[in-house]
Amino acid sequence: MAYTYDQFRQALRKAGFELRRSGKHEVWRRVEPDGTKRRVSISHQHGKDIPNWLFAKMLRQAGLSRDEFERLLKDP
Repeated sequence: MAYTYDQFRQALRKAGFELRRSGKHEVWRRVEPDGTKRRVSISHQHGKDIPNWLFAKMLRQAGLSRDEFERLLKDP
């Protein structure tokens, strides 16, 4: 299943990420309990589907598995 950029933003918010910068790309950031900073860059293509290769890269940047991502989308 393909996901949209808007859905990815929604999951990042629920995972505790905050929008830090919006220029050519949005940069989302979360500080882990051990002090590690995670950064995810997202294009401004709001309603469009994310290509599979890019979706996998964004999940790695966020430190999320596909199952965790899908759970975040389902939670209210």
